[in-house]
Amino acid sequence: MPVPLAPYPTPPTPFTPPSNGTQSQLVCSGCRNLLLYPVGATSVCCAVCNAVTAVPPPGTEMAQLVCGGCHTLLMYIRGATSVQCSCCHTVNLAMEANQVAHVNCGNCRMLLMYQYGARSVKCAVCNFVTSVGVATSTAEQKFNS
Repeated sequence: MPVPLAPYPTPPTPFTPPSNGTQSQLVCSGCRNLLLYPVGATSVCCAVCNAVTAVPPPGTEMAQLVCGGCHTLLMYIRGATSVQCSCCHTVNLAMEANQVAHVNCGNCRMLLMYQYGARSVKCAVCNFVTSVGVATSTAEQKFNS
């Protein structure tokens, strides 16, 4: 007599955030993972490290930057001038988008970011110093005259 097999349990449906914008995100204060949470929550418990991260008050504008020391994603309140990394303790300069400019490295073509008004920027990849914010080069001046 054949033995009936028990049916396989149905796997749980994966969580999909609602598309009506009732979720927000922040960086875990413990492991630095990105956390999604429902709008209105006051704190979020990380499923990876169980750290509880406080949610900033509603209306607080947040910004993000990558730490220059350990390359960890950092979140901070928009308008801050500097942000200390909780992982490596590097103090990072936090600039608004209108305070920075971009240029390609003159040697390896890596896209570099620098503060407006700077005369040069050193590439962290190849250590080449690219001049910026200086009058156009002699060749360009001859071409434009």
